[in-house]
Amino acid sequence: MEGEVSPLHAKKQNGLINGVIDNDYGGTDNSNTTEPLERTSETAENLANEARDQWDRPVEFIMACMATSVGLGNVWRFPTAAFDNGGGAFLIPYLIVLTLIGRPLYFLELVIGQFSSSGSIRVWETVPAMKGIGYGQMIATWYVVTYYSFLMGLTVFYLGMSFSDILPWSVCDKDWADENCVDFTSRSLGRSNNSQSSAEQYFFNYVLQLKDDITDGIGLPDWRLVLCLLFSWLLLFLTQAQGIKSSGKVAYFTALFPYVLLVSLMIHGALLPGAVDGMLYFITPQWTRLLDSQVWFAAVTQAFFSLGIGFGTLIHLASYNSFSQNVYRVTWIISIIDTFTSLLAGVTIFAILGNLAHEIDVEIEDVVRSGSGLAFISYPEALARFTFAPQLFSVLFFMMLLTLCVGSIQGLLGSIITVITDECPARWTLLVTIVVCVATFLASLFYTTPGGLWILSLMDYFGGSFIIFVLAIFESATLIYIYGLKKIIQDVKFMLNIDLGFYWKITWGLCPVLLLGIFTYSMVFLDLPTVRDELFPDIAYVCGFFFASLGMAMVPIGFFYSLAHTQGKTVREKFNIMLSPTDKWGPKQEVHKKEWEKIK
Repeated sequence: MEGEVSPLHAKKQNGLINGVIDNDYGGTDNSNTTEPLERTSETAENLANEARDQWDRPVEFIMACMATSVGLGNVWRFPTAAFDNGGGAFLIPYLIVLTLIGRPLYFLELVIGQFSSSGSIRVWETVPAMKGIGYGQMIATWYVVTYYSFLMGLTVFYLGMSFSDILPWSVCDKDWADENCVDFTSRSLGRSNNSQSSAEQYFFNYVLQLKDDITDGIGLPDWRLVLCLLFSWLLLFLTQAQGIKSSGKVAYFTALFPYVLLVSLMIHGALLPGAVDGMLYFITPQWTRLLDSQVWFAAVTQAFFSLGIGFGTLIHLASYNSFSQNVYRVTWIISIIDTFTSLLAGVTIFAILGNLAHEIDVEIEDVVRSGSGLAFISYPEALARFTFAPQLFSVLFFMMLLTLCVGSIQGLLGSIITVITDECPARWTLLVTIVVCVATFLASLFYTTPGGLWILSLMDYFGGSFIIFVLAIFESATLIYIYGLKKIIQDVKFMLNIDLGFYWKITWGLCPVLLLGIFTYSMVFLDLPTVRDELFPDIAYVCGFFFASLGMAMVPIGFFYSLAHTQGKTVREKFNIMLSPTDKWGPKQEVHKKEWEKIK
């Protein structure tokens, strides 16, 4: 195949996909230099019979990737992870992880999804013994969707409250504030080490009505949050009901609208007193913490959540591409935009934290209690400081955050639905969508209780980060070491007519080793999650490990199921079959598959 021109690359790419990429370490894209592909009437019939829903336009795929990868992981989770891990101490490991692990795995998942036109289960026809990885990813994705949808419900709540005459979190209301509450209008009042902003007390005391501990239970759901959660799920159902076509249209808005407001908020925050100190805290390295295992663990999991790696979502989105869509270009576009968005959100949040530290006269690391609610404290605090029409900017901001929620969740939710519908008749798609949405809404009710933030923190660590980390190790090791790095490079060459450079070959080869090393190092110095620096009851940690084990157990279960159902005279013969691609693996369209089989 080397040096030859494949007829499969005749189709020109549109919009952002056009052109040639050539850089020192990425590789060379020759995908637009080929001859037209001749198709017989028989081939056309085959293509029609094997048709899978596709994006109406290539740019819709890019917008969907942006909406999935640039969302809650950047605006909500990244600032929280940075704050909890020392600001600049977290930033350096995060950027290193993005370069050596994040971007390579992003490209790898797009490649295998597009190459096979398969979801996150059927794609494991590559190595059928490891099909459990796909089911494990589906479970982890479902966990994440349950609490992402709750965050969406909180966003709806704040959006509704933004229409008040005075933003309710901008003042200390005696109905929910205590003597330590400080709002930006009370500058003349004395400060103490226990001072808390009105936005912080509003979030914990009024919105969540958060319990100090959950030893006696988590309480009953709050009807206000339940209604907001219900509205969120109705909106999510509407974005999923028409399948990939409607998701592509929604992605235009969800991908682009947020940047206008994020930049506006960042500029306003940067002009506040003390903001510079906060931004310096965010970008100043703390070299001594580079050896902290938890910082690296947080950096890897943040890369997964930020880019959407390891959930099966990218495989799902890429499976609806045309065979020769230039996902190489898309990888560079999205990874750069994703990094920019995370840094933008980080600068914005830390500018606000710097201002808060200046106002209540404390160190930046002590300005708010760390945890999952950081974004719902800092952003509202900044909105309250707008001197002109703060309600208008608040409405626009939470509308923006709502679109990010929709963009982040619809990709995750779509991958779950695809796993199920791939095994069902097409006419069941709507029914499956309804069942999944209703079941996830019911599970999300746990977060609307006074102990909901405790459950969210537990599920984010065990149900999201922990499982995804482990499954990413299995996924990368299986594809790179069992299916084979050489085969993947050949498949990329066949599909895209791209000769990959050494950057991709080296990072792909190192990914499983780096992931395993960081995971092992972090487990030796295991740091369990807390809420406001308070430990969970022991039973909660037991439950957390149980939820994690449900996802991880899919790998050995899938392996032994495959072993039991594989035909072979000896165990060795069965292993050879289980660890080799099946006849179903390869390009979905017959014309592509026949040519691929000639050169594989």
